[in-house]
Amino acid sequence: MVRQFVRQFGQKLIRKLPLEPIDESERPVAHLNTLNLVIWGVGGMLMAVMYIVTGGLAKYVAGPAIIISLLVAALYSVLSGFCYAEFGAWVPRSGSAYLYSYVMMGQLYAFIAGWNSILPLVTATAISARASSYILDNLIGNHISQALQETFSLHLPYSLATYADFFALGLVLLMTGIVALGARESILVTKISKVINLLVLIFIIITGFVKGDLHNWKLTEQDYKLNTSGSRDIYGLGGLGPLGSGGFAPFGFEGILQGTATCFYYFFGVDGFATKGLEAINPHRSIPWSIMITIFICFLAYSSVSAALTLMVPYYLIQPHDLLPQSVLHSWWLPARYFVTIGTLCDLISRLHSAMFNMPTLIYTMAEDGLLFRVLTRIHVHTGTHIVAIMSAGNLAGVMALLFKYTDLLELVAVGTLLIYSMVAFSILVLRYQPDQKLSKNENTEEGLEMPGPDEHPLDSVPEARNSNIQRVLNHLKSLWFPISTFPTRKSGQIVYGCASLLILLMIILSLILVQWSSQGFSGDSGYTPVAVLLLLLIIGVTVIIWRQPQNPIPLYFKVPALPVLPLVSIFVNIYLMMQITSGTWAIFGIWNVIGFLIYFGYGIRHSLQENDEQQPPASTSQTLDKNTPTADSS
Repeated sequence: MVRQFVRQFGQKLIRKLPLEPIDESERPVAHLNTLNLVIWGVGGMLMAVMYIVTGGLAKYVAGPAIIISLLVAALYSVLSGFCYAEFGAWVPRSGSAYLYSYVMMGQLYAFIAGWNSILPLVTATAISARASSYILDNLIGNHISQALQETFSLHLPYSLATYADFFALGLVLLMTGIVALGARESILVTKISKVINLLVLIFIIITGFVKGDLHNWKLTEQDYKLNTSGSRDIYGLGGLGPLGSGGFAPFGFEGILQGTATCFYYFFGVDGFATKGLEAINPHRSIPWSIMITIFICFLAYSSVSAALTLMVPYYLIQPHDLLPQSVLHSWWLPARYFVTIGTLCDLISRLHSAMFNMPTLIYTMAEDGLLFRVLTRIHVHTGTHIVAIMSAGNLAGVMALLFKYTDLLELVAVGTLLIYSMVAFSILVLRYQPDQKLSKNENTEEGLEMPGPDEHPLDSVPEARNSNIQRVLNHLKSLWFPISTFPTRKSGQIVYGCASLLILLMIILSLILVQWSSQGFSGDSGYTPVAVLLLLLIIGVTVIIWRQPQNPIPLYFKVPALPVLPLVSIFVNIYLMMQITSGTWAIFGIWNVIGFLIYFGYGIRHSLQENDEQQPPASTSQTLDKNTPTADSS
């Protein structure tokens, strides 16, 4: 009885969502070339909020070496983009990691992906609101922050802001109300804001190189001791204590790594390319090239802004909320400050407005599938908007903008995004070694009709009974290195699942050891050395076992090259960077996931559409599979 219950419970966790067939007339027409994709990607990825983020990271985390952090984040964002592109190729629909996971990996996996995709979307909205508050406050002489700090100062745990930002809360609630009342997103306003953002970007870069001084990259500890005695951080942007030891990398290797973890936010939106596969001309070339070119252009833009800011003034004197330092605002430069500030503010508010249109869609989709509360699917009679989903997402974003520090919001986006990137890479790693799967409701292919594998070979069944236990173990070990079939079977797929899961565990342990070892300067006398070497050898050995298994020859418009190495490298880097996140952020992230699991096991697992297959799903379900769910570029 218990065994049967456990088996049924396990089957519920891995239920997959069958795709509804779509008419050929509804299939997107391929019309996007590489240039179109690059323009679309750069427009969605370049964010005005980077000016504040760059200033905060340069001052408190990495110094001028933030450029290196950006480079590392850009390189590994390319790997994540490749994994997303193949994940989208497996499912012939436009969607998100949630949809792709539900179709290919199972219900629990999809819920984790969806729930942790909601967090970066909501948090990124709160970041835009908080950044808008900072910039407007600076424009009018810091009167807003001073008044709020005197009236609503928070003497609570360090993960909360120094004061409650009611202006940011009001901005989010205002945008929420506008969207809930049925306002439509203006494409013209969005394009104008992007042009303004581009002009501001060019102006800051030119200003930095005209007014910059290379001496600011060669500072000593004595330099900032003479200039920081009266500095204060009224915006709660955080910090790592002493402002480094000077030079290009004042916070050392640890600061560069922590900066890299946060810098993934700069490339928030690379997953959007997965939704463009069906619309791309020659996608096996245009998708990877557009990902690489887009990230390269954005890296050049971000690194140029970082160089400009750290060349204009010493990194320890940067005021993150002040886009152009006071030291360069002389004569005709003074009007430039207002141009930069107002232009950035316009872009931030435009992005906040756009985010409010896209943020509730994933919540509505998960509720429509039964994994979240059904009340979230209610639609307003007069406006036709997803009123409950919009209000829920807006209120959550507003509370986060009200209470949380800017750095904690950035780290929450980073940890959620890195987790999703790791899940997508893991999915690609195991899917390529699985036999063909049934995706459509109209396909009658049964799993039992798969090509016979080592565990199903007719010649194995009779001799297997006569062999000794030792011989059986030897046969299994032999199948790890020398698979009988050249096509993936259920057994080879299970081997890859097991090995990939073991690799995740080994990588987590290795990352924890490396983090502790790096705090000691990677000393050769440390006892971590033999443990790290042993773990590395185990990882290589298990990777070779995966490499020996047969891959699925299914034709896809794009496949990640160098499997299984690239997905594993992506996973390891993501895990290692997640270890750089502060404990306070991990506590918030843990609470978020505990709430999610309570919702899933208390409600979602019993009310999902797949729980009662005999019931006809609502007509809108098939539409959910075809509509664009929100991607990171919408934030």
